[in-house]
Amino acid sequence: MLSNLGEDKSIYLQISEMIEDEILRDIIKEEEQVPSTTELSKFYKINPATAGKGINLLVDKGIIYKKRGIGMFVQAGAKEQIMEARKTSFKETYLKKIISEAKLIGITKEDLKKLIDETSEV
Repeated sequence: MLSNLGEDKSIYLQISEMIEDEILRDIIKEEEQVPSTTELSKFYKINPATAGKGINLLVDKGIIYKKRGIGMFVQAGAKEQIMEARKTSFKETYLKKIISEAKLIGITKEDLKKLIDETSEV
């Protein structure tokens, strides 16, 4: 999965997003343990420091926390926190560009809604 996304994202960011994705899909539930940096580094054949950087990013965001001597766990409320952050990012990254382009080429709000409906049916 890593580096095959066609994106120029650092591996540690991909690790972080992969864990967030697993939380959103309920593969890893709140208060459950996440894979260790050793497990991640072996599975993805990456440097443990790189895996650790991805994990630490989630710690800094308050998504996961450390239980001393046991491992890293998903924080209660993490799924909702991730969803809200991703909704904001989606709006800033995609929707504003789409709306700007739509206005430029004369697509109305109603036309855009219709296009979304037609596309989501595919």
